[in-house]
Amino acid sequence: MEAADRRADDEVSAVRHAAVDPRLMDMARHLRRINSEMNALIHRFAGENGLHATDIQALGAILDAQTPMTPGRLVQHLGLTSGAVTACLDRLEKAGHLRRVRDATDRRVVHLHYEPTARKVASDHFRVLARATERALERAGENDASAALRFLELLGEEFSAGEGPASS
Repeated sequence: MEAADRRADDEVSAVRHAAVDPRLMDMARHLRRINSEMNALIHRFAGENGLHATDIQALGAILDAQTPMTPGRLVQHLGLTSGAVTACLDRLEKAGHLRRVRDATDRRVVHLHYEPTARKVASDHFRVLARATERALERAGENDASAALRFLELLGEEFSAGEGPASS
């Protein structure tokens, strides 16, 4: 009976894999490749600046925030404990990458600001990414570039909707 169960499992697995849209498989492969390159770039920057990869994620969140980032919002964004975020912020502040500023009207609120000099250091390091992106945009042409940007936007929205890695 075990052999029959294994064959049935193998058949179900084969059907599952055959039913996957080949575009989905290609997209996954390309996203893994880009993710690998990004991780290598991030880890190099972190290592050169005495930081952790999580610290770089925090800097990205602070940079991308539409309103001044707070430690509490950073806890939610990174999915870490408040103690882990405090340690991260301490490292970033000590390394000169950010400063904490108390809100003028509510002194209990702390805003996190990316230091301009540190932003320049990051910009210099990640210039290779900016150049690669510029070249890819030029090669893609306006229509393909717009479609790619829209796709990335939609993929980000899907992750944010609760079924992405951050919600796991």
